[in-house]
Amino acid sequence: MARHEFRMPTLGADMDAGTLVEWNVKPGDVVKRGQVVAVVETQKGAIDIEIWQDGTVEKLLVEPGVKLPVGAVLATLIANEEMVAAPSTPAAAAVPQAAGVLSHPTPTAGRARISPAARKLAEELGVDIEALVPSAENVVISLVDVERAAKEAKTAPAAKSKATGDDWHARMRAAIAAAMSRSKREIPHYYLETDVDVTVVSDWLAAENLKRSVSQRLLPVVPYMKAVALALREVPELNGFWIDGAFRPSSAVHLGMAIAMRGGGLVAPAIHDADKKTLDELMVDLRDLVMRVRGGRLRSSEMSDPTVTFTNLGEQGVDGVFGVIYPPQVAIVGLGKVSDRPRVECGAVVARKVVTATLAADHRASDGHRGGLFLTALGRLLQEPEKLR
Repeated sequence: MARHEFRMPTLGADMDAGTLVEWNVKPGDVVKRGQVVAVVETQKGAIDIEIWQDGTVEKLLVEPGVKLPVGAVLATLIANEEMVAAPSTPAAAAVPQAAGVLSHPTPTAGRARISPAARKLAEELGVDIEALVPSAENVVISLVDVERAAKEAKTAPAAKSKATGDDWHARMRAAIAAAMSRSKREIPHYYLETDVDVTVVSDWLAAENLKRSVSQRLLPVVPYMKAVALALREVPELNGFWIDGAFRPSSAVHLGMAIAMRGGGLVAPAIHDADKKTLDELMVDLRDLVMRVRGGRLRSSEMSDPTVTFTNLGEQGVDGVFGVIYPPQVAIVGLGKVSDRPRVECGAVVARKVVTATLAADHRASDGHRGGLFLTALGRLLQEPEKLR
């Protein structure tokens, strides 16, 4: 009988451990690849953890509330083809509790489950999620529980809440700093920049949005996302991972979008297959991603497999951004603000809309020549926005 181990996944170079919040399955459940089976709390919020193969849950080896390092075994799985029939009694039921095996997914260790809506409200109101307790009639922390805690906090000293928030922020910043320090220490970065005339794509987008209802309009960043993804297909040395001393190119372009979190911090979850999606599909994906980042709820697949990172700081008024590569990726692309700048055309000085595009790349996987070809391709693609659809 083939058994497989379900382990604590790595959700980025800045994660070395996670806390299991809840199980969404129990022994005997049949699961399919991509199904969310658990929730893990990291420095960057609660992450929905997906299973990576079909099978039947044999044992849950860890109780909710336990913090474990990346790679720790959380559960065992039996491949479906090995299952003649579902077990009448879960194997975990016969194992002593001291062994850390659960016969059901009910949270213990003092950590109650919380609904996504309640989690979002708690984030907005600044309520400490770990300190919440469900009302007697509720198994899951509800919106009512969060509202009650918020009212109580108004009459209590604010020092404890502030200290908790400061502590979380400090831990997150420390994790990011560790990952970026490792990147600068281990990765031989090279940097390139170029100014791209985006008058054509800006005018096209303005005209296109006039045809649409407000809810269907495209953000300016969306055509840039598609152009970056298509340019990466032309220069694949920038799209993939440096692992075990070798570059492993990716056949898919999973664009990691740098998004600011509530209360500070940054995450870069993936929009999968960005090169194959229409602008409307990218807009839907981006809107969904931003909402879930701000709500503190992402999926493990989004955090673990971006093949490149894209950061856009134009809305913050930044002219250009030179990013730090997020290992094991080998490149990060940046865009600054779009501004009117003088350009010479046919001997005359005219005003054109221009953006500074930057590239930080790993010299082990590519060089300045290939990086230059990527930025050239990006600029060319933005001159034909109708082909980005």
